[in-house]
Amino acid sequence: MSFNRLKFKQLVHYVCDKAVDPSVLGSIKLNKVLYYSDMIHYKVHGSSITGETYVKRQFGPVPRHIPSVIAELIQEKKVMRGKVDHFGRMKNEYIAVVDCDKTVFSGEEISLIDEAFEHVCLNHTATSISEETHGVIWQLATMGEEIPYSTVFAANVGEIDEDDIEWANQILQGVREAA
Repeated sequence: MSFNRLKFKQLVHYVCDKAVDPSVLGSIKLNKVLYYSDMIHYKVHGSSITGETYVKRQFGPVPRHIPSVIAELIQEKKVMRGKVDHFGRMKNEYIAVVDCDKTVFSGEEISLIDEAFEHVCLNHTATSISEETHGVIWQLATMGEEIPYSTVFAANVGEIDEDDIEWANQILQGVREAA
């Protein structure tokens, strides 16, 4: 999967455009909407929306190209970033100054991005969404390590129960009988 910088940039712009209230979209939530949009699309369709690389950082997976893309969008006067005091910590807030060109996305991609935005920005705090993305895949990665898209399939590792053991024993019995 190759990185499509233009599409990633449009995705960042679109997410900022959805944040009519800038207080709902800080850096942590922006990163999570991008991550969920790409990973869920990969899980459902076998390809991400943008091909962006996500790496482990303190507050969860972060898109590798987000600093340069945000800088470009600000320089092009398409997005504004403000800094506000949020419970004693400085928080970046993002809002689109001009409408985003959504024509690079399919209707299905827009729908998925909208769902990710709602889940992350309207149903979570930055802390709670960070905790949600600190699952087994994030825990196993080292700081700064790339998180492969294929790990989305292992994200919900569960406990082995008696049904699992019985299934494995049946498989082993079949292998032994075939040998």
